[in-house]
Formats: sequence, C-alpha cells, structure tokens
Amino acid sequence: MRAIVFVADDEQVIRAAIVKRLIRQGHFAVGYESGEALLQGLEQKLPELVFLDLKMPGISGLDTLKQVRQLAPSAIVIMLTAYGTVPNAVEAMKLGAYDFLIKTVDLEGVDAVTTRAIEMLTLRRRLESEVGDQANQFHLNNLEAYSPVMKQLLEQVRGVAENPKSSVMLLGETGTGKEFLARVIHHNGPRASGPFVGVNCTAIPKDLFESELFGYERGAFTGANQRKLGLLEKAEGGTLFLDEIGDLDLSMQAKLLRVIQERSFRRLGSNDDLGVDFRLVTATNREIKKDVERGLFREDLYFRLNVVMFEIPPLRKRVEDILPLCQRTIMRFAKEFGKPVPEMDPEARSILQEYQYPGNIRELENILERAMIFCSSQTLAANYLPRELRDPVKKVATAVSIGEEQLIRIEMHVGKQTLEQIEESIIEETLRLADYNKSLAAKQLGLTRFSLDRRLKKHN
Repeated sequence: MRAIVFVADDEQVIRAAIVKRLIRQGHFAVGYESGEALLQGLEQKLPELVFLDLKMPGISGLDTLKQVRQLAPSAIVIMLTAYGTVPNAVEAMKLGAYDFLIKTVDLEGVDAVTTRAIEMLTLRRRLESEVGDQANQFHLNNLEAYSPVMKQLLEQVRGVAENPKSSVMLLGETGTGKEFLARVIHHNGPRASGPFVGVNCTAIPKDLFESELFGYERGAFTGANQRKLGLLEKAEGGTLFLDEIGDLDLSMQAKLLRVIQERSFRRLGSNDDLGVDFRLVTATNREIKKDVERGLFREDLYFRLNVVMFEIPPLRKRVEDILPLCQRTIMRFAKEFGKPVPEMDPEARSILQEYQYPGNIRELENILERAMIFCSSQTLAANYLPRELRDPVKKVATAVSIGEEQLIRIEMHVGKQTLEQIEESIIEETLRLADYNKSLAAKQLGLTRFSLDRRLKKHN
C-alpha cells in the first residue's frame, strides 16, 4: 500500500533520513521543520500517516497532535522522541497517537513501525470498504423490485424500518431472503449504527441456547471460567434477529417472552436485572399459526412477536424479479472472481426464468455461482447452467385437473423406473400442487410431517 506521509522534525538530518526511507519504500513523503509548517501542509493535503517530533521550537508536538487529530482524524500519528521524553510519548498516545519511536543514530525502528502502521491502514481501508458495501447492499434506494407483490412489500418495509422498536416477524420458505430483509430493516432505520446480531435457533443445541442468549457469570456452572456476554447484550442499541424461531422449545419461548415484556434479563448465575434496548426481528419457514393451534408455539409469544408480519413470496410467484436478480448476482460474482460481467444469452435467460427454484434465491445464487466459475467468455450461455435445468427429465408423475378435482397420473416405463423413483416423483408432484407446503402435502399423501421429511431426506 502506498501512503501519504508527513514528517515533522526540527532536526533536518533526521527529517531528511526518514523521508528518504519512506520514499524508497514507495510512499509519498513530505518533511516539515515545525508543527506550524505541518499544520499549514494539512490545508493542502491530508496525510494517512504522520511522524511527529515531541520537542520542537514553537508549537509543541503534543499541541500539534491535538490539532492533527481534529484536522485529519483518520491519520495514524507516530511520535518521535528522545530517550528522556518517553513519559511524554506515553501521554501523546493517550491523546490519540498510534505509537512512538525513539530516535537513534541509524533510525533502525522506522521500518518496523511504518510496516505496522501500513498494516493498520490497509485493514482500516478494507473494513471501511466492506462496511460501505454492506450499507449500500441493504439500502432501500438500491433495491429493485419488478413484481407487484415485492414492490408493495418494500414500500411497507420502508415504513416499518423507521420505527425502531416494533417487533417484526418474517414468514417464507427456505431461501426466500428472510435474513436479507431483516438486515434491510436494520440498515434503513434509526438503529443502523448499532449492531446486527443474528442467530439460527436450530444451530445452537437446546441445552446451550439459554447461556448463548443471556450470557453467564463466572462460576455459573461447570466450565464457566469467566463472564460471557449473551446475544441480548451484544444486540444493545441494534437489532436481534432470531431465525427459525418456530423451532424454539417451549421453555425457552417462556423465557424469551419475559425478556420482551420486561425489557430486562439476568445473566445465568446473576441476581441483577439488566435492561435491554433492541429491535427484535424473527423469522420462520413453519406454519406458525398452526403451531400455535397445536400448542407447539406459545400464543402469547406469537402475538408479541407478530406486531408486524411480512410474508416473503417464493421466487416462482414473482417471476418478474428473476432476471433482475440474476443480473445483480452475476455482477456480484464477476467482481468477486475478477472477471468481466458477461451477458446472458436468450436461451440461458429463458431457462433461468422458467425454472421453479424450489430452493428460491439461495438456489438461484448457487446456480449462477457455478456458472460464473466456468464461464470464460463475454456471454453466459445455456451450457454453463446445470444439466437438470437444460435437459429436464420427463416427469413420471404429472398433475392434471378434471373439473375441480386434482389427479396425479403415473407414466411408468416398465423396466426403466424403480419403485423408489416412482415414489420420489409422486412426492415431488404433490409438493408442487401443495405449493411446497409440507404439512399440506403430508396430509394429502396420508403421511405425518415427520414421515414426509424422512422420505425427502432419503430422496435428497
């Protein structure tokens, strides 16, 4: 990384030696004989790295540092000091200096301290870029919707995002973008500068979830060797996103309800209540209302979480959004892989638009990531797409309508299909007819939801 560096030291030999070293390393370096001269230089150009002598005639190094912190707050400042003024250098670090360098005859420490400072600058630039890209990625003004249902949804999200306390529940199939929408709500509201803490309720074992959510004090249980902050504290001032909330067990549902009602909690092993301030966003792909009716989900918690509810439609129900999503995804992977952005040929566009996407946006991204890995031309042709999209296998089971009645016809070529393949085809077609509602499909097949899930797993 090439940096702009200012060097202020009243000793011309030392100043010139440091500037020469920095220029030799490829940096743009300028020397100044006093603090006043350096501050004048700030009016012309802002440095990224400053070497500043503590003892100079006129304005002192500490006073110069204070003004540099105001005029160039992002600059990294390294204080130059003699052996007798190390306590002053420590004082300078309290005022915001990054490091200090003891001046020696050969200035042997310059290279090492410069390397550390440049590494810090590089890391800072990368973080600023990532934060900026993330903010832009989730900004409502940068999101495009072409289907009526998504246009209406984003308009409603805009209003909800501005209210920093309302709980939001997101419903939708796996892969529809529930976490993405949660981040959109976070980044477009008053809590955007706060943390976004997301957790999948099924990813943490049930016996560990309480300690992860509430945190614990040292000695709260065997192995608790030090205090640990929980997700509730980490989300302070920001947003807590609980994905797959429908899979949370009833005992934890009761404890979460208390947190929402009281706006406070206790770490495990503590007697002190801690107040919390965050927006709660939850998501699930389950039929949560039916879970409430069956007693699998607390009704009082459901009403607390469901202050505002958004149902994200599956991709197959918003066909107008497919090609724009494809284009944005291709641009993202082109940037990530360092490739030019290819154009989709007509056949590829047609295939991508007609596919049903049972895995929704997540599946679309996987398809295009694979295509971009192998694409080596300016055109993303159909042959870069998976074979199952280009050459769909003729269905063994096909749904037909006779009046108001739905039938599934089986066409089996004797000796060419197995019983397992027939079963798989029937399940797939029944799921499609049920709009991928597993509970409804299981009922229509005369199975339990568990039995259907087991068969789906068997058939991948």
